[in-house]
Amino acid sequence: MDIVSALVLFLVYWFMIFFIFLPVQIKTQGDEGDVVPGTHASAPTVTFLRNKFIITTIVSLFLWVVTCTIIVFGWISIETIDIFDRFD
Repeated sequence: MDIVSALVLFLVYWFMIFFIFLPVQIKTQGDEGDVVPGTHASAPTVTFLRNKFIITTIVSLFLWVVTCTIIVFGWISIETIDIFDRFD
């Protein structure tokens, strides 16, 4: 696995997990009962972005290490998932 491929894989994991964690633990203006005029009641007031960045980085780093280990040691390769025998 090349360095650029590993970096791209990490970034794909990071952004996918970040978008999964974005709606978690959001406190909206409607939840707090203090809606600013001109904004929607579902506009966030507290987002906990720092915690989400940290959790996202830890989870994506774990998944990235597992995936890179599987790829580098060859436990799963293109040949093992080639069900149509195109690479013979």
